[in-house]
Amino acid sequence: MAEVINMPRLSDTMEEGTVAKWLKKVGDKVEEGDILAEIETDKATMEFESFHEGTLLHIGIEEGDGAPVDTLLAIIGEEGEDISGLLNGDGSSNSENKPSEDKSTAEDKAEDSVSSDEEESDDDEGDGSIPEGVEIVKMPRLSDTMEEGTVASWLKKVGDDVEEGDILAEIETDKATMEFESFYSGKLLYIGIQEGESSPVDAVLAVIGPEGTDVDAVLNGKPGGSKKKTSPDSKKEEEKSSNGSLEKTESKSEAKDVTKTVSDGERIFVSPLAKKIAEDKGIDLANVSGSGDNGRIIKKDIENYKPNSEAKPAAPSSKTESSTSAAAPVSMAIPAGEEGTEEVKNSNMRKAIAKALGNSKFTAPHFYLTIEVDMDNAKESRLQINSLPDTKVSFNDMVLKACAMALRKHPQVNTSWNGDTTKFHKHIHMGVAVAVDEGLVVPVVKHCDLLGLTQIGAAVKDLAGKARNKKISPSEMEGSTFTVSNLGMFGIQEFTSIINQPNSAILSVGAIVEKPVVKNGEIVVGSTMKLTLACDHRTVDGAVGAQFLQTLRYFVENPVTMLA
Repeated sequence: MAEVINMPRLSDTMEEGTVAKWLKKVGDKVEEGDILAEIETDKATMEFESFHEGTLLHIGIEEGDGAPVDTLLAIIGEEGEDISGLLNGDGSSNSENKPSEDKSTAEDKAEDSVSSDEEESDDDEGDGSIPEGVEIVKMPRLSDTMEEGTVASWLKKVGDDVEEGDILAEIETDKATMEFESFYSGKLLYIGIQEGESSPVDAVLAVIGPEGTDVDAVLNGKPGGSKKKTSPDSKKEEEKSSNGSLEKTESKSEAKDVTKTVSDGERIFVSPLAKKIAEDKGIDLANVSGSGDNGRIIKKDIENYKPNSEAKPAAPSSKTESSTSAAAPVSMAIPAGEEGTEEVKNSNMRKAIAKALGNSKFTAPHFYLTIEVDMDNAKESRLQINSLPDTKVSFNDMVLKACAMALRKHPQVNTSWNGDTTKFHKHIHMGVAVAVDEGLVVPVVKHCDLLGLTQIGAAVKDLAGKARNKKISPSEMEGSTFTVSNLGMFGIQEFTSIINQPNSAILSVGAIVEKPVVKNGEIVVGSTMKLTLACDHRTVDGAVGAQFLQTLRYFVENPVTMLA
């Protein structure tokens, strides 16, 4: 069956997109994961991959054309398949009086077919239509590499009024934790992904609509949102009649919650993930207090669970041995310490960092070059610059500017390995490694060689602040051609970094230290700083890296050259 692909929402504020380039043409075979097109959003141009396999049968938006989110982008299906029924609503038909709901009807039919196949039920699940004013909110794709998201926190709860533009939740992607705002107004009727839980992009995140909407009926008509059906004579159905309000809450969360009955008849509400973790750790759910809706146990409750101290095993003893032993009891000192480990789920950012750095370290042949530079002139120049009103320049800003100028003289370092070719970047975008609570992000200062020292300082301060406050956007962390990592403020004198691919090199900046140095044949106190350049040997040879560092040394030791 043909699959309709709509213009995706590739950023949290995207309302429309422009097809910058098609990577496939009509008639081409498409595999799952193939890049279909490059789509320009309000923040960046991103690659859009296919989630379906087949033949590209139709292109709905041509290169250079823009269209709102959810507009028909393409159709993928079997070669020769009749798709005329799916095209009635995309504007390519000669009929002017066919409204766009033709396409929606076709999509709903396809979704109903998928839903019924998955449920393997003969019962009528409904026609898949959504009541007017009701919106199903999906897990958004908030970065170009995002495959799943984790709900860090909900800013709204079920029953709250939601206005268009309100922040619904904070969602953790593979790059940052970002605020996700609502594009709809109404009541928050349903939450599909609880705090701390992860789901793939396009999973049901929430339902917004008028108060009193039958959420079950809405979800049953959407693939992935249908509920497990129970027969009228099941135990759950009997309990529903005698425990109305509680069972109503449970039925709404049935796709997410697992219930367990304990010996005293009390029901325990627990998410599947929390139940699995509890089983792995041997935790009795009856002893855990839930912090979710209606006391539901969620993942963080299991992770934060501390067993009662009274459960400690007693020291081995035997009355029989005591009564038969003539010797006096022997006191043995047993250490009171307890062994213990704790497993903490890796965040999406941590997993992305591990994947990117592992890929870089194991694919790019690294080599390292270290120099020591004289910082006396740099210290004096910085004092003079910062004495000016409203001016603040750091040593890191000076290093960034020096690197940008050195890259202009050594374009071989400002490259990217591309298999059969090497990309020479004509622009210089400096990545600046910034430590955040969850790991490491690399904001990018664009066209750094064209900026003055104060402009670089202001840009770095702004980007670093956004990164630490989780307000940075994906577009502000993309496109670097060279990266600088500075641990000097922590007193680290020398270290090596892993290249931030697709860059060809990264500079590690150490602390400025005072020590005896030889100047003009005399031993005097001087200030020095070590710089280590990690290079990808596929694009940068040893001599090229050494020449780059010589030029970099000249600019850092003579700051006046960077003021011109």
